[in-house]
Amino acid sequence: MQSFKKYDYVIVGGGICGCSIAFELSKISSSVLLIDKLDNVSKGASGAAGAFLSPLLGKPNKFKDLVNEALIYSTNFYKQNTPELIDNCGTVRVPKDRLDEDKFQSYIPFIDFHFEVDIKTKGYFFPIGSVVNSSEICKILSKNAEQLFNYDVVSIDFVDECWVVNKEILAKNLILSTGASIKLLDEAYIEIRSVWGQRIDIETSTLISTNYHKECSIAHTTKINDTTYKSSIGATHHRFVDEKDTNNEDTLRLLKKANDILTLDNVKVTKLFGGARASSSDYFPMIGEIVDSKKTLEEFPYLKNGTNVNPQRFTRYKNLYIYNGVGGRGFVFAPYLAKILVKHIVKENNIDDTLSLDRLFKRWVKR
Repeated sequence: MQSFKKYDYVIVGGGICGCSIAFELSKISSSVLLIDKLDNVSKGASGAAGAFLSPLLGKPNKFKDLVNEALIYSTNFYKQNTPELIDNCGTVRVPKDRLDEDKFQSYIPFIDFHFEVDIKTKGYFFPIGSVVNSSEICKILSKNAEQLFNYDVVSIDFVDECWVVNKEILAKNLILSTGASIKLLDEAYIEIRSVWGQRIDIETSTLISTNYHKECSIAHTTKINDTTYKSSIGATHHRFVDEKDTNNEDTLRLLKKANDILTLDNVKVTKLFGGARASSSDYFPMIGEIVDSKKTLEEFPYLKNGTNVNPQRFTRYKNLYIYNGVGGRGFVFAPYLAKILVKHIVKENNIDDTLSLDRLFKRWVKR
């Protein structure tokens, strides 16, 4: 078997999750390889993301707590590590209709961040809101890792206490951060929902001083010249009719949603982006070691009857980890969860039940 250099850590997937893991691992090891099937990092959904950072509103629940804790961490992380690539200009959240306004009012006692009323849009301004440069951040976070692009991983095998990638690259530890494609994992309980993300970059004569969000998000403008500014408009759940949008139907629909928030004058669309964002079946991200369902059920067949077994007794693939399912909040979750996952890999810190794959495996067994 021909082999390349043996690495302590190999990461498959160069989106914001893979790049965040590369950043954390490169601080503790000089033997980190980041692989992507495209020609650079962030060429998929991460590069297409509007990359807005904003709070989740609602009554107390575990997902809201996770998002907002990650938001605080990641905002500070970007300010510290990529200060020139984060624009902490705040975000105005505009209710879609009267029902949405009533919901907001009911959430006020539970809102975790300072906000003010925005008279112009009848929305609510949150100073913590930001937008980041998605592609450039991925490049900076991954720069200290060795990189291998245009390389499609088609097989992984565990041989002699090492993971063998495509029968040629050796990894003591393998981290899969492959987004919407989970072809390398033959585990039925790992379900990924693809959620389409769209972004258009525009030029406009309208000066926009903050970010806005209603049914889409509009980024704070930056100046091109005395009469022209650039901005971007993004939406997470808006699917292209066709990926190239040859008839401009989806672009026009997205511009209409933006103009429902603000009137944008003299608009010129300069670039289109689209990508499938990976979300788990329950919206919570998935990080940590991967349960071997076949071996675990062979040892504990009564799991199918609902018998409780301590997850610490589950059989797992040795030194094989996943970081996936961050959905449309990838740039909020990525640095925060990368820190948690690396502490788990290096120091064996526990991962919360809401994030580990154990929760998905147990639900799948019961079905």
